[in-house]
Amino acid sequence: MEQSLMVFVKVVEKRNFSKAAEELHMTQPAVSQYIQALEREMGVKLLERTNKYVRVNPFGEIVYTFAKEILTLHGKMKRLIDDRLNRPSGDIKIGASYTIGEYVLPSVITKLRHRFPRINPKVTIGNSEKISEMIAENLLDVGLIESNYKRKELTVIPFAKDTLHAFISPAHPLAQMDTIPIEELKKVPWIVREKGSGTREAADQLLHFLGIEEVELMEFGSTQVIKESVEAGLGITILSEWAVRKELALRTLTILPVLHTPFSRTFSIVKPESSYETKAVSLFTDLLFEKIERDIAPIGKTIKE
Repeated sequence: MEQSLMVFVKVVEKRNFSKAAEELHMTQPAVSQYIQALEREMGVKLLERTNKYVRVNPFGEIVYTFAKEILTLHGKMKRLIDDRLNRPSGDIKIGASYTIGEYVLPSVITKLRHRFPRINPKVTIGNSEKISEMIAENLLDVGLIESNYKRKELTVIPFAKDTLHAFISPAHPLAQMDTIPIEELKKVPWIVREKGSGTREAADQLLHFLGIEEVELMEFGSTQVIKESVEAGLGITILSEWAVRKELALRTLTILPVLHTPFSRTFSIVKPESSYETKAVSLFTDLLFEKIERDIAPIGKTIKE
């Protein structure tokens, strides 16, 4: 059944039998046979097929959702067996919020691949809320987030503190002021991330502390786009020090001395609450702590929510 589920998931995601067959290194008739066998087992049609497209129907949506989880758990089971045989290998599905994923994670992944070449990291980048939800649904093995998002199915392990500042273009008129009046901050657009992002959570907190929640907000789903917009003089943003190291060195962004800044937040590891953890996850978290101990002051306390 595992093979049928794997083939079904691939067909749904590719929306095409030929493309699924090519990626699975199978013939198209073989793919069709697996789908037909799965439909017979389920007792219903799962896909709508025409000459132009393959589309999942409501029954197929149910099977697709659970098939993803079943395949994830099956892979984890096999990795746990490998761990007991002292041969850590296979996929490790890592999720990370944008700041951590873009500015902290790459060096950890590089070291993991160098030390343990049999482990194959697969990385998903998303906002903190999305990553936490994927962990709770067993779609990821471990996640790294930058917010206080919590669910009872998760184990949350704070691993580092992060510092955030308000940033602006050096050419902006506010950058020339030693003290920034609150009234001036109300006149300028604030360039922020989308809801669900840990960085957006930090921006909302700062605006609340300043008492200026009614300012103009411009939302972008990319930290890079935010930095470029602020560099162009569009407005103010609040970002992690990790995200602007290059821009500060090049002097394309400058810290704006806003009241209540800088302030700190916590970077956290999130894992499923299950007591079973693969060796690959343990090795990955060990390497993460190695980096944090070298680059920034770690904190250590496990919280179960």
